[in-house]
Amino acid sequence: MAAEVNYKNKKRYKSAKYPIRQPRIIVFLIWFLSKILLIGKKYKVEKINMEGLKPPYMVLSNHMYFIDFELCAQLTWPHRVNNVVSIDGYYRRPWLMELIGAICTRKFTMDMHLLKSIREVLKKGDILCMYPEARYSPCGVTSYIPDSVGMLIKRNKKPVVAVVHHGNYLHSPFWNFRKKRKVPLHTTAELILTEEQIEALSIDEINAVVRKALTYDEYAYQRETGFRIKESYRAEGLHKILYQCPHCMTESKMASEGAELYCTECGKRWRLSEDSVLTALDGETEFSYIPDWFAWEREQVRGQLERGEYSFADDVDVYSLPRCWRFEYLGAARLTHDAENGFVLTGEYNGEEYRIQRAPLQTNSLHIEYDYCYIKPFDCVDISTEDDSFYCYPTKENVITKLAFAVEEIYTMRMKTRRRETKPRAAISEK
Repeated sequence: MAAEVNYKNKKRYKSAKYPIRQPRIIVFLIWFLSKILLIGKKYKVEKINMEGLKPPYMVLSNHMYFIDFELCAQLTWPHRVNNVVSIDGYYRRPWLMELIGAICTRKFTMDMHLLKSIREVLKKGDILCMYPEARYSPCGVTSYIPDSVGMLIKRNKKPVVAVVHHGNYLHSPFWNFRKKRKVPLHTTAELILTEEQIEALSIDEINAVVRKALTYDEYAYQRETGFRIKESYRAEGLHKILYQCPHCMTESKMASEGAELYCTECGKRWRLSEDSVLTALDGETEFSYIPDWFAWEREQVRGQLERGEYSFADDVDVYSLPRCWRFEYLGAARLTHDAENGFVLTGEYNGEEYRIQRAPLQTNSLHIEYDYCYIKPFDCVDISTEDDSFYCYPTKENVITKLAFAVEEIYTMRMKTRRRETKPRAAISEK
């Protein structure tokens, strides 16, 4: 039987609350401070097909780094905006997040109050901004966008603007965000769905429009723009997303230094050029294009799942975030993941055992962090429930990217099976 963590009656942060409507002075301060933070950066903000558009409307944006918020503030000025923000964004500053009208949620959970808060924002005539990928892009290409986005749009029937940031990922890649690069930034905002179109289209058709509008490829952007990344450390951290060697097929033995990526198992090395092309220093260049290597790794995970070969188990160090002012150190625990049970986290805290489980269909994606800055600078995964979040630091090295692939692939496979099983029953009931 599942048991929650015993916090000895300490209250958890109440995320199920409606956001305030931003005071006008806050709207100005956000715009002004964002403008200051963008000083020294080469950026362009472009609006497409938005003439005459006024709130209320929804903004759907891709997500690469904190600078996304600064650029969105330039696009939406001078209107009020309520951003959907994960609970860790409230860490040590819940009062500030509440003051700016943020909507708190826990990633990849069934948050019914979030839907109510979104409706309330739009009902008041303001802008709702959310990041449907719900995490920083690991590889600079479009991540998983859930079908629920189309349902949300259909339910609220308000215009939808797609915001796509280019350059943000290459400026501060998720796998090495501490070392910035000099990269030109280009943000576009385009009206992709009007109220009339939302009324006429099905949920599947709406999702198709959204996914097309939010399709991006940072490395293609670099090729088209022609800029070069000259920093000598441009490949450092790249092994976090390119964790499997395509030469010897070994997992989690990749490393990087300076402008080179290499396998510690077989010794093969690749050099990342200033135009982000990979070249093997000896022998065949299996993948010259980083997204191709990344997609190949996903295919390997899918194949393991189809053959019944995938499973994960490890001892982890666990910190939780039931409230916003501090992370609770829960100590050592055991984390397992497979296609049958999903995630199971078991441990002991305050003299009582706990067992947290997230079944495959409860989690359509996974929040992962490389060198997580809020707790300690190592890789971790966040297993969230509706009222708690567990940041798990594996003992095994360089495994969290594969875990993210597995979660999404298991969810996709389960949903396909459910649809096949549902169709015959629906056909029988219609007869």
